[in-house]
Amino acid sequence: MADVIVKKTARLSGEVCAPPSKSYTQRMLIAAALSNGAGKVSNPLLSEDTEATLRAITALGAKVKLAEGCWTVAGAKSLKGSKEPIDCGESGATLRFMIPVAALASGSSALVFGGSLERRPIEPLLQSLKELGAKAHSQKLGGKDAMFVEGGGILGGKTSIPGDVSSQFISGLMFACPLAKKDTDITLITPLESADYVKMTQEVLAKHGVKVEIQKNFERIYIPANQTYKPCDCRVPGDFSSASFLLAAAAITNSKVKINNLDYESVQGDKAILGILKQMGVAGKVCENSVEINGTGSSLESLKVDAKNIPDLVPACAVLACYAKGTSRISGAQRLRFKESDRLSSLYAELRKLGAQIDMDATSLTVKESCALHGAVLDPHNDHRIAMACSVAALGAEGETTIQNAECIRKSYPQFFTHLKQIGADIVGGKFDR
Repeated sequence: MADVIVKKTARLSGEVCAPPSKSYTQRMLIAAALSNGAGKVSNPLLSEDTEATLRAITALGAKVKLAEGCWTVAGAKSLKGSKEPIDCGESGATLRFMIPVAALASGSSALVFGGSLERRPIEPLLQSLKELGAKAHSQKLGGKDAMFVEGGGILGGKTSIPGDVSSQFISGLMFACPLAKKDTDITLITPLESADYVKMTQEVLAKHGVKVEIQKNFERIYIPANQTYKPCDCRVPGDFSSASFLLAAAAITNSKVKINNLDYESVQGDKAILGILKQMGVAGKVCENSVEINGTGSSLESLKVDAKNIPDLVPACAVLACYAKGTSRISGAQRLRFKESDRLSSLYAELRKLGAQIDMDATSLTVKESCALHGAVLDPHNDHRIAMACSVAALGAEGETTIQNAECIRKSYPQFFTHLKQIGADIVGGKFDR
């Protein structure tokens, strides 16, 4: 348990590199593990969640050679069930991606998990796998929650699944079903949310020579059977989800900051943070591989955001709203109640401690123009994005703020506090990078 103290910081300056994308790193590792040969994943993110994905693919037979800045993955010619339980930690993506992948193995596997994953939905994925001829069920294993996957392959065929619970269900099926015995036809019975994450999976699959057909409205996904994953070398782009906190920090302090390693052409829905900042009157510039924020000293305008397709931006947007004039509203955020914490409740509780005028209902947050925020002792609820949001909010609050148990940022952005310090944030503690 480690606390970090964040003091009010008048202005930030300088430049820093955005961390590699967690979402791309995990997808590239899984695709490489399914490939017939060896490929390289360069500029990968080393974090608790990506370590969980590494454990999972090696348990099923992939061989991984780790070097700084580049991981070489030799795919398993034939996936084998894991003799030992596979520890997915608290990585929802690892668990949801690897359940269908483990169904391809010749034997059974047990995937154990803990923390917030115990309350996060999984049943729609299990039902779809059952319709496709694969079996998986949940039960306790040594006091831990676990998923038991029988293995033996996926038959394929037709299945239906909701699109508004988790896009990771669809991505998990997209990884496994190209290796099914017959074609797979997936019908989405509710509109797909976080569609760009499904596009990201499709992009990674295409680099490995795997075809997945997606209708324009995402109502149906068709996956031909008996495909072969071809090895390739991939580079992980910078992560807009994590960078949103750095950009928000620059905006609320009216600072001039440059964030490198950000490619606006990448398939990342969270690059929408740039449009949100523009809506709020923040001056900035998108360059070939970077984003610049140029503080003008003017007040932030209120924002109106539908978070249906960008749930990971809600914490940064809530902080920005605390420093905006007028009333801001973040809607379509009901899925945030099933993240590492109930993020709507977490943001509501912790930002109120700082003095924010914030209201919450089942699906949204409303933030009214506040008087000056003040320091407080904040609990991130063991949620990496809440810890980062609280830290950014503290930069503009009078006095100093204590972020309790701040090490939870290791889940996605271990260098977060290090990077904030590099651009001038007044922070005590917070060295959680490896």
